[in-house]
Amino acid sequence: MKQHFQMLAAYNGWANKQLFDGVSVLSESEYRQDAGLYYKSIHATLNHLLGNDRLWMKRFTGEGDHPKTPNAILYLALSDLRAARVLEDARILDWLEGLPVTAITGRFIYHNMSDMRNISQRLAPALAHMFNHQTHYRGQVHAALTMLKHTAPDLDMMVFQKSESGRRFV
Repeated sequence: MKQHFQMLAAYNGWANKQLFDGVSVLSESEYRQDAGLYYKSIHATLNHLLGNDRLWMKRFTGEGDHPKTPNAILYLALSDLRAARVLEDARILDWLEGLPVTAITGRFIYHNMSDMRNISQRLAPALAHMFNHQTHYRGQVHAALTMLKHTAPDLDMMVFQKSESGRRFV
């Protein structure tokens, strides 16, 4: 099961790179306009993705900064956001690679900010949620690129698994 989550973390980093490559061709106004996404703009959605991963990593590891609200804008410039995204993706993969196999089936406790209580949860379902959340919001950005008449990158996991980065997982 650990290898499965390592694959999801590697895929996550690969897909985020593809998505940021796709977004890099947008004009500033396209990048920041209300595209009808849950967090309105591509900019806000990409900030949300980073913030959410930071929140979960804080819960998993007890370390790192995270935003206090899901709609926080962590970085104003796309280049800064992209650099932070690369670092966070590496952090997630490094943490998973160093995690003992038995920890995946174990529990962890975190403090929930919305209702101020401690929650005990199994790690595997929480990891599945974190990666599924990434896929969901990347899909929104992908759709926005298409709506804006730009070529959206192929984010299919099978494409990742055939790539140099993904071959070790198949």
